[in-house]
Amino acid sequence: MDDRELVARVARGDGEAFRELYARYADRVFHYALTVLRNRHLAEEVAQETMVAVWRGAGRYEGRSQVSTWIFGIARHQAFHLLRGEGKSAREPEEREEPDPTAGAELEVRVRRALDELPPDQREVVFLAFYAGLSYAEIAQVQAVPEGTVKSRMFHAKRKLAEVLRP
Repeated sequence: MDDRELVARVARGDGEAFRELYARYADRVFHYALTVLRNRHLAEEVAQETMVAVWRGAGRYEGRSQVSTWIFGIARHQAFHLLRGEGKSAREPEEREEPDPTAGAELEVRVRRALDELPPDQREVVFLAFYAGLSYAEIAQVQAVPEGTVKSRMFHAKRKLAEVLRP
């Protein structure tokens, strides 16, 4: 069943459809929120609030965008609403456990550190494009900016990542 069908069923109060939609999106929303907030506790809160908003707002989904764009838009709103309430401390990254120093894990640590060095708007674009699989047009909808702005942010993010990750 596709996402639009699931949302339509959720709008009619179908709990099973919501569980399926939750299974498809909750983890992705959590990782998106973690990318934006850089705090696991706050990201968990945003993921839960987002999925509750999806449950409550499914009847208002008009189908003018992909379901993923709609859900990530809700998550973005939730994250930035939380940031306004939490202040600057919500953006300070928390300490992370580093994986064992194997070759693959070492590269993962380098990439994670490189992403942490990006400005928040660039980090968000990279996440939405490469992890969430959204197109530039969809990212522009989520961020409420022109598509050219998304392209510019991605260009600068890729350039910075290439500099940082160069051996």
